[in-house]
Amino acid sequence: MICIDGKGVRKTRETRDPQRGVIRMETTLMAEVAFKQVQKSFGAVQVLKQIDLTVADGEFLVLVGPSGCGKSTLLRALAGLEGVTHGRILIDGRVVNDLPPKDRDIAMVFQNYALYPHMSVLENLTFALKLRDLKPDEIAARANQAAIPAPLVRRPASTRGNGARDRA
Repeated sequence: MICIDGKGVRKTRETRDPQRGVIRMETTLMAEVAFKQVQKSFGAVQVLKQIDLTVADGEFLVLVGPSGCGKSTLLRALAGLEGVTHGRILIDGRVVNDLPPKDRDIAMVFQNYALYPHMSVLENLTFALKLRDLKPDEIAARANQAAIPAPLVRRPASTRGNGARDRA
């Protein structure tokens, strides 16, 4: 079963204990993402040409290429910020082409991002979770998964680097 809600695309698998009749639900926040024959044109300029790509559940993928090659356009299409001219975008086998961005709950990090300099790295990373009204223990659990090096946890964002671009 796939549920799309305010917490993201969730894959849920039900298992039933035949003796006790208890249903156990296992949920993950990862999902397979697939682009099938995706094309995107801006007027006469075709920026995405027959993209066929599948990213497996739990797989880590990096898109690398020169400026203007379509990396951001592809990600914007996945997030629902851009429509595609042709083809299908699937999340866990479900076509999401017509699903609004708010219902996809896809997060993107842009090259020019904003960090709050008065907050620590940890506070910057958990800020969006607080806005979603997650419980403090859930926020702490997700923050622990990020494995932030101890020296950066309490350090204000404005003192992290020596003129280099802030990254968190």
